[in-house]
Amino acid sequence: MEVEVGFLGLGIMGKAMSMNLLRHGFRVTVWNRTLSRCDELVELGASVAETPAAVVKKCTYTIAILSDPSAALSVVFDKDGVLEEICSGKGYIDMSTVDCHTSSKISEAITSKGGYFLEAPVSGSKKQAEDGQLVILAAGEKALYDEVLPAFNVMGKKSSFLGLVGNGAKMKLVVNMILGSMMNAFSEGLTLADKSGLNPQTLLDVLDLGGIANPMFRMKGPAMLQKSYSPHFPLKHQQKDMRLALSLADDYAVSMPVAAAANEAFKKARSMGLGDLDFSAVFDAVKHPDCSS
Repeated sequence: MEVEVGFLGLGIMGKAMSMNLLRHGFRVTVWNRTLSRCDELVELGASVAETPAAVVKKCTYTIAILSDPSAALSVVFDKDGVLEEICSGKGYIDMSTVDCHTSSKISEAITSKGGYFLEAPVSGSKKQAEDGQLVILAAGEKALYDEVLPAFNVMGKKSSFLGLVGNGAKMKLVVNMILGSMMNAFSEGLTLADKSGLNPQTLLDVLDLGGIANPMFRMKGPAMLQKSYSPHFPLKHQQKDMRLALSLADDYAVSMPVAAAANEAFKKARSMGLGDLDFSAVFDAVKHPDCSS
């Protein structure tokens, strides 16, 4: 590949996504706050830069996937950040899950320097990132979308262009709001089955044969019964997304009592010290409502 791709953020998702780019022949320069996290990527052929600005200076377009709005803004606006080197002819693609206001602020800053901006949050977690099976929800500069589509095709199974900046962020928050609400209801169902004398594994079998059978129940259910919560999608990030989705609902005066209740369960789980575990660990908060931190 002739184009040099920058990649900022090597957490659970970013590491897997950048590895796929390298394995498919892309030239990639990476950066992470903890630089030691870059070592495995270097073994696959990546170059390392010491700052986000250095990545942008070197690369035609730069991808970022960061933990929350604060981190997404910091990488752009702080000293040695993206804004110091973004200019005409360079593109910035933010694949973080953030609110539309954060995405718009970043977009305005990038375009004011002559750069091109695309938001492109992803639906999927660790396994989908590793397998290149993410769903990419892009919005912003269509020309940049067309340019980076070969990279999106490596990282994901489907990319959608949703129009104006903000639409990608909104779609991702709606998807994750539904995801979190489903996980909370699933946890309540498993708990009720167990407390009422039913076999939770039999419940999983019955669910998988009916109209609400889905990959999440199938993948997460057995691990939840074993109290195995290896983080594919950290609970603290799911709760952040519930909070942002509820804020979006406030903007449009949409009542979401189910999502609000689910958010409280995730907050309870965080107070129990479960934030770094998989979001399915909310099951423990549902099972033990009287536990405190």
